Amino acid sequence: MSDAPLWTPAALESATGGRLIGAPRAVTGASIDTRSLEPGDLFFAIRGEARDGHDFVRAALEKGAGAAVVAAARANEFEGVGPVLAVPGEGEDPALEAMRRLGLAARARTGAAIVAVTGSVGKTGTKEALRHVLSAQGATHASVASYNNHWGVPLTLARMAEQTRFGVFEIGMNHGAEILPLTAMVRPDVALITTVEPVHIEHFRSLSAIADAKGEIFSGLKPGGVAVINRDNANYERLLAHAHASRAGRVITFGEHAAADVRANRILTRPDVSVVDASVMGVPLTYQLGTPGRHVAMNSLGVLACIHALGADLARAALSLAALKPPVGRGERTALRVGDGEAFLIDESYNANPASIRAALATLAGIETGAKGRRIAVLGDMKELGAAGETLHRELADAVAGHGIDLVFAVGPLMAHLFEALPMAVRGTAAPSAEGVTDAVLATLRPGDAVMVKGSNSMRMVRIVEAVKDRYAVAPDPREASLNAVR
Repeated sequence: MSDAPLWTPAALESATGGRLIGAPRAVTGASIDTRSLEPGDLFFAIRGEARDGHDFVRAALEKGAGAAVVAAARANEFEGVGPVLAVPGEGEDPALEAMRRLGLAARARTGAAIVAVTGSVGKTGTKEALRHVLSAQGATHASVASYNNHWGVPLTLARMAEQTRFGVFEIGMNHGAEILPLTAMVRPDVALITTVEPVHIEHFRSLSAIADAKGEIFSGLKPGGVAVINRDNANYERLLAHAHASRAGRVITFGEHAAADVRANRILTRPDVSVVDASVMGVPLTYQLGTPGRHVAMNSLGVLACIHALGADLARAALSLAALKPPVGRGERTALRVGDGEAFLIDESYNANPASIRAALATLAGIETGAKGRRIAVLGDMKELGAAGETLHRELADAVAGHGIDLVFAVGPLMAHLFEALPMAVRGTAAPSAEGVTDAVLATLRPGDAVMVKGSNSMRMVRIVEAVKDRYAVAPDPREASLNAVR
């Protein structure tokens, strides 16, 4: 990358229609949160659900922000405090609109090849996998964490340097028509849908309606772009129709289906890795994944489809996947010292839905425990399932039994329905909140155990993960340690 600033004063004014007051410092980034703001960041004083960003302008400038983007009507409040970019707008949030305009300017000025990713499950992991493999082939810019909504996408665009070679954007939704404006901003060269599952189902009349909402991502494709679709998904034909209705010049499919363009012939899952024997556009390719799990292996096919569509180095990308590690809260593995032995923690605490919990239980089932070790699942409520919530939770009992899970701890009123459907021998403890089961989980762990923690983000399951790590000293790198839990 160049040492040039991310945005010049002239470019800021031109893109946003704003007026700089005071001499700005060099702008090297962008932020909407003073807690994570770095010196040189352009601070956007957007309005959140509970607070107005204008209340934090002084703090941002004191931390060294390059400038603060504020509504022109309030610019006089910050006279003498530091450099501000006063932006016009009588609408609900002038600073947010300015961030959108700056994001559009960033997209217009770059020659980067852009990939957009959506899907009911696996968006962030797939985005991170694309970031990982593309970074080895050129300057790559990607969404931070799950910045995939109405402010996350324009913020990510505004942070993209002109010299970027590859861009990877995650686009999310929980209502219809939310993807449309975001994909229109990103204008991807390649758009990928990982899968369609009953996630956010309370906001949709059917699974087909969710597929239609996901299919919106193809509407933003640049003319002649590539649509990448999961051939195994039950809504494949519906997604294909959306691709054909877009400006896509080509469709690439992935999965285990015999007609898939990028096809898994065999997937071998092991505790720490997976090996995939694949065919990519008719060319045999065998590769290893540093992140285990059958669902990860399936998404890696979508990653390779995108790499092919971009014209990047496919062999190099396949090699890079061997060093891929899961994002925090999405399968991160930690070795623990428990008593005079060792145990194993799988952190899936970031989010949950029926498909991802089943996938996580399958991964837990693949862990080889110690001589007296058990497979323990600590599960929190899955949100936004509407009237089907009680049934979808109870139906997880089949997956618990089918994967040989020895013990289940349940968090939340919905997961209590699963708890009641389990045999007494499999029940650990059930409680309304994470705090209610934490002590029981800590007291239960013994050498050789493998414990997996998963639930919707609002259930704060990460608190259980943190408590486990705090109680049991973390062992060395689990890929190098000799663990009873994985040997």
